[in-house]
Amino acid sequence: MEQTLQELTELIGPCGYEHDVVRYLVQRLDSIADQVKVDGVGNVIAVLRGAHPGPALVISTHMDEVGFVVKKIENNGLIRFEKLGGHDDRILLAQRVKIATAKGYQLGVIGTISAHMVKFDNPATVRKHSELYIDVGAQSKDEVTKMGICVGDPIGWSPDMQTLGEHRLVGKSFDDRAGCATLLETLASLDRDELHGTVYGVFSVQEEVGLRGAKVAGAQVNADVALAVDTTAVSDTPEAMMDGTLALGAGPGIKVMDFSLIASKAVRNRLVHAAEQGGIPYQLEVFPGIGTDAGELTLANAGVPTGVISIPTRYAHSPIEVMDRDDFANTARLLKAFILTMRDRSEFDFLMK
Repeated sequence: MEQTLQELTELIGPCGYEHDVVRYLVQRLDSIADQVKVDGVGNVIAVLRGAHPGPALVISTHMDEVGFVVKKIENNGLIRFEKLGGHDDRILLAQRVKIATAKGYQLGVIGTISAHMVKFDNPATVRKHSELYIDVGAQSKDEVTKMGICVGDPIGWSPDMQTLGEHRLVGKSFDDRAGCATLLETLASLDRDELHGTVYGVFSVQEEVGLRGAKVAGAQVNADVALAVDTTAVSDTPEAMMDGTLALGAGPGIKVMDFSLIASKAVRNRLVHAAEQGGIPYQLEVFPGIGTDAGELTLANAGVPTGVISIPTRYAHSPIEVMDRDDFANTARLLKAFILTMRDRSEFDFLMK
């Protein structure tokens, strides 16, 4: 699963520009799913039909990463950019990026002033992204154009995935390529003879700009129950606002609520039961500062009981997201255990029997 994650994080696919990720997933899913389709906005939907009757389960992870788009090419060869998704302007300076062009990926760096210039500046200033620029090593606008870079080209962080100590991984776009890897490998591991019902694996687009892909996907499937698999921000570092309610290495989160969803009690209880039966560590997650595809899935059709499995991470939406390897593996274990417990749609009724 870590190899799959590495391959996914090497791809550039910010909101609305998920094309390279779509190509990768369609190729992988072709030998796994009974049916694979790409809808009009770019969602990849894979269908697995079990050997036994049962509920229709939608599981959504999002392909897009926070990134940027080329906005303007200056005459001196520097590139202005616009943000795609939520960024903290404080971390943009002096970062490596890659621009996805018609000629392939081009390396660039977000410029910053020399340390020798700080005495002429206000060091407390946080420059907005609109004041910044990307340097691709060009001397002119014409040279940038010859490199294949155009206005509208997508931009992502450049760092590759690496191990951090013995237990952790560090890289860009774990949010939510880690969820994509989890779902892809889980679908590949399912035995149809053990599966009751139908699983719809959704790899969605444009989650980071308003859960747009999930809204489109949810309208296409008459789901009985839904899950999102996404990352969540832990609170186990020393900053003043951290409350220690979520930690790396303590197991996947089982969502209670966030700003987009109050999780179905029936789904949450089933996830907790699956975790305890399987000896899988877990954390109950109450975190209003985040939203996932589940917020749109639950509103589909006449309403769908919905929950979330969260992969704990540090430093979200940065080029150095950190994730615990055991949490990653246990998320896949919990997802598969939940899928295999399904028997009947009534198990997820609002008034549980």
